[in-house]
Amino acid sequence: MEAIIFLISQIATVYTAIFLKIRAMIRISFRQGMLSGFAVIVILLGGAALHGWLVVERLLVQSRQGSEHAIALMASIQELSERTIDIERSARQYLVLDDPMFRQHFDEHLARSLVVIDRLDAVSAEPVIPLLAGWRMVAEAVRSGLDQKIGKAELGPLLGRLVELNDLIKQSGQHWVEGESTRILDDLEANRLLLGGQIMLALLGAFMVALAIGWWLVRPVRQLEVAISRLGASRFDEAITVGGPVDLRHLGKRLDWLRLRLGELENDRERALRHVSHELKTPLTALKEGVALLRDEVPGPLAVNQREVVEILEHNVAGLQVQIESLLSLNAAAFEARRLNLESVGLLKFLRRAVQRHELHAQARDLSITVNAPELIVTLDVEKMTVVLDNLLSNAIDFSPSGAEIQIVAQHSGDSGLCLECIDQGPGIAPEDVQRIFDPFYQGHRHAPCPRRGSGVGLSIVRELVRAMGGVVSLLPSEKGAHFCVEIPDDK
Repeated sequence: MEAIIFLISQIATVYTAIFLKIRAMIRISFRQGMLSGFAVIVILLGGAALHGWLVVERLLVQSRQGSEHAIALMASIQELSERTIDIERSARQYLVLDDPMFRQHFDEHLARSLVVIDRLDAVSAEPVIPLLAGWRMVAEAVRSGLDQKIGKAELGPLLGRLVELNDLIKQSGQHWVEGESTRILDDLEANRLLLGGQIMLALLGAFMVALAIGWWLVRPVRQLEVAISRLGASRFDEAITVGGPVDLRHLGKRLDWLRLRLGELENDRERALRHVSHELKTPLTALKEGVALLRDEVPGPLAVNQREVVEILEHNVAGLQVQIESLLSLNAAAFEARRLNLESVGLLKFLRRAVQRHELHAQARDLSITVNAPELIVTLDVEKMTVVLDNLLSNAIDFSPSGAEIQIVAQHSGDSGLCLECIDQGPGIAPEDVQRIFDPFYQGHRHAPCPRRGSGVGLSIVRELVRAMGGVVSLLPSEKGAHFCVEIPDDK
């Protein structure tokens, strides 16, 4: 019962310490929290080890003392048995021979026996003490009988009683030794259970402290990781809040300041792009109309060299218009990348619809598009993924030779999510273009087999949208053609 009460009190103490520790964690730093946590764990485990050592030491002392008392008791009882035999023999010889020398031997043996009796009294063996008093009384009666020179018939029962008491003392001593051994073993068993409970309690307390420290540290680290991921994905609309130690909370505040600053810069960039695009489109429209009037010879007939100049102007105006529209498209893609609209869709059906949208373009180039994908439901941003597929398929169709095949391969796994590959048989990507192929307005050194108007922002838009969906787009090595791979998580 005492062990149970002790365990309950220890559990209450540990829980109180952990609660106070968690409250104190709110105001301490990362380093202080780690040191305090390790200190609490050391105190718990060290306290259990120290208490166990003290218990073992106490049991060892008790065992040593019990062994010494048992040895002393049994040795004294054995000596008393021998002295009792000498007393009986001396008394009987004195009764028969009436020789003072035998009486002297009797007195000597009796005196030594009484010394042994005193030693047995000092051991404090409770079952033996009443028998020792009885032995003294019977021995005193024998001595009085010898003094009175009573007959052998009267003295014999007294001597037999001494022998009987001696046997009883021996039996009681053995029982006492066995009882002490049993008591020590019971005490050892009780302390073993108590010690085991304390060790389990200490381990539980250490585990709870480690769990509290882990929660206290891992949670803000996870919050920092999520915040940095949101900043990397240009998601500046959510405030950054980090808990845990003081230094990590301060770091969270700095990240929130960085979020606001990046949001301001992003708004300035978009505003500048809109203004620049608007300012360019207005004079460009007037220039385009003026070139059209010249081409239609509204002001008057044109000479051959004048018509060539008009054609050059018309070509450059059209190219400038494409560049401005591409710039606006890239800006719109960056803006749309901030918002995710996830929905469930059939993967195979979604890919087939994307191929159907480019079917006329592919037939005009005498190309075939094959789709290899499992029939399953995935969760993704359909609008963004549609733009990604359209850009990849448009590039693949433009760069593929007549009669070639374009492959759309999709795979899905629970760990890596959705993997979508677009493989064509065109000229591929030049080695010097691999590092910059996703940069805005960058066009590689290898050209399409058919004339095409492109500004080099298609793959940049693909990268922006894939990043917004938490994925990555990469160019895989290929012996022939281009091999693009889009990997995005499937957030079911």
